[in-house]
Amino acid sequence: MTEFALTPELLLASYANGYFPMAASRDDPDIKWYYPEERGIIPLDGFHVPRSLAKFMRKMSFTITTDTAFADVIRACAEGEGERATTWINNPIIEAYCELADRGFAHSVEVWEDKKLVGGLYGVSIAGAFFGESMFSRATNASKVALVHLVELIKDAGYTLLDTQFVNDHLTQFGVQEIAREEYLVMLKKALQQEPMNCF
Repeated sequence: MTEFALTPELLLASYANGYFPMAASRDDPDIKWYYPEERGIIPLDGFHVPRSLAKFMRKMSFTITTDTAFADVIRACAEGEGERATTWINNPIIEAYCELADRGFAHSVEVWEDKKLVGGLYGVSIAGAFFGESMFSRATNASKVALVHLVELIKDAGYTLLDTQFVNDHLTQFGVQEIAREEYLVMLKKALQQEPMNCF
């Protein structure tokens, strides 16, 4: 087991210092802390919406909400999908982040179709930094639509940092960049000096 209880206080302190937790798998009860030398971020001024996605969004029938089903979103992210049969989100993480959401520091974006939850994402918000954690999709482009909505929200609110932790193929199309830890920590410090945001 992890040496420390995964409390909201520990989570907030960890994010503020560049760390984040993950489990080895959905069923592994242990927590490991990560402090990568290279960090993924999406520059908010350089966020790119692919042309095909923009066209899709003009005609989509999705309804988008925020913070209406946080627990459902994180549990859906934990289930895995497609090639991602297992995830790093275990029960201690689910419980801790739900408590963090209750305190107003974790947020979710939900995508609905015919009153069914078909996609979404969740993450942690501290001052001017948003730490994206995970997303899921049960309908074409649902998670992508959630990400576009998130970026619109936090950019309009004045956030300066969108942390994706890692770079992957899914995020490359949106302009994700990999930066050195030292550069990331400078950006993080600046973002944490901002006034707390309230856009969810």
